[in-house]
Amino acid sequence: MADWLAALDRRAELRAKAGLTRTLRPRAAGDAVVDLAGNDYLGLSTHPEVTRAATAALQAYGLGATGSRLVRGSTEAHHALETDLAGWLGTDRALVFSSGYLANVGAVRGLVQPRTLLVSDAHNHASLIDGCRISGAEVVVTPHADVAAVRAALAAAPGRPAVVVTESVFSVDGDLAPLAELHATARAHGALLLVDDAHGLGVTGPGGAGAVAAAGLAGEPDVVVTATLSKALGGAGGVVAGPAEFIRHLVETGRTFIFDTAPPPAVVAGVRAAVALARTGEGLRAELAGRVALAVDRLRAAGLTVSAPDGAVVSVTAPGPEAATAWAADCRDRGVAVGCFRPPSTPDSRSRLRLTVNAGVPRAAFEEALEVIVECSP
Repeated sequence: MADWLAALDRRAELRAKAGLTRTLRPRAAGDAVVDLAGNDYLGLSTHPEVTRAATAALQAYGLGATGSRLVRGSTEAHHALETDLAGWLGTDRALVFSSGYLANVGAVRGLVQPRTLLVSDAHNHASLIDGCRISGAEVVVTPHADVAAVRAALAAAPGRPAVVVTESVFSVDGDLAPLAELHATARAHGALLLVDDAHGLGVTGPGGAGAVAAAGLAGEPDVVVTATLSKALGGAGGVVAGPAEFIRHLVETGRTFIFDTAPPPAVVAGVRAAVALARTGEGLRAELAGRVALAVDRLRAAGLTVSAPDGAVVSVTAPGPEAATAWAADCRDRGVAVGCFRPPSTPDSRSRLRLTVNAGVPRAAFEEALEVIVECSP
């Protein structure tokens, strides 16, 4: 009976030798660490208006939603947030899920019909990858941001329903997908375009409406947008936005929506307040962009290999998984939290530190953190 546990121990040993051990590290409320690892791009998670809205909803509704959205989990707060998100994203309707992961899985499955071909970018997030796998559809994985490869995959399947699946701002290197070109290619072949705008929403586009809006694709009938509410909006949950007919389809058939407990009303109300702040947050976005440019310039001046980000994700190449782990640990010991990406989390087998720039970190602390990263580099 213990053989399976011994097998798990052996697999853990192999991961440790490869530098791939992962560890949970609890943090205290109000810790003094400079956060360049989380995704609170605009610093809204602790904004007084956000926490005040969440507190009021907590007192009104209690801790949880008490059920799935179709049972007792849909509150006025949920519907108000969906209305606001649809208006911001320029879509017919929006549907809130309890996580961005479930929103992506649900959106992919909802777009699949018999004989559907899914054309997925090689650098897509795990939630999109899992959505493709769970859907049971045929999947063609194309090289990263390669429009010609997408075109070839669609041309090889004439007459079949197809969906092009991509992130907008990619979570690994922070680069932007060629959304306008992908959309034109998809439309020319009668395919749909699904865009995960998790790292674009609140950060790019008119009024922070995201990379899809920046590409002029908001409200297009053959485009579906997903996003998480846990990054620039500082909360939790996910959203799928698009044509009203598709949102109705998800409400009636989407397993990750129907059979999941709704996100807590307090979180939803806080996110709604964050949406209002993000829509008018041009000053925050300007500060964020300035910090991203400063980080790239400072790290490159130190001889480090750094991505050219289109959002607020700055990727810094590490020599290998062990070096990346040690680098991140040294930074943490000096009070700076950075992301550490290693295979198999990276699609290209490269290890890197990932810095997610936060406009809410005091400017002086941010600049000092950059110096720490340089000083701790391998």
